[in-house]
Amino acid sequence: MPSNIHDMAYSFLVFDFGGNEEAAQQARHRIEGWKQGFRLDKKLQLKIERKELEEKQAAAAAETSSKTSKGSSKAKSSSKAKSKSASAAEPDAASDSSPASEIRMIVRLDFSDHEKLSHQRWLERIPMEEPFKAAKPKVMRPGEEDFAATEELFESLD
Repeated sequence: MPSNIHDMAYSFLVFDFGGNEEAAQQARHRIEGWKQGFRLDKKLQLKIERKELEEKQAAAAAETSSKTSKGSSKAKSSSKAKSKSASAAEPDAASDSSPASEIRMIVRLDFSDHEKLSHQRWLERIPMEEPFKAAKPKVMRPGEEDFAATEELFESLD
């Protein structure tokens, strides 16, 4: 590599939304809006990591299967009773499946060396916006201890 060309330094912003899917979607929409509005397509990249908690998922699947088996045993009852039991089972399944995953959002800010001021402003702005405040923001810069692991994780996500 020629001596006059340097690698662009980039930073990661890591947000841990826990099981709050709605806040994660609001944050994703906010980032996508900024990418379009400020033409930051290559400079602001976003990837979402979802960790499924197998224990909660297995428990939720067991509960829904037991509820559906109870509903099928009452197949001879009226159709109104069936619709009530099916509609009662759906909200329970939805409430059990929402905390079954942990959502982490990783944002990479990749500005060139002559855009240091823009890089710094975005590093300060994003964690202060509303959907990101409650998500435990963490800024990772090159040289920090978890930077390499975060970089590998970011590259491995789709």
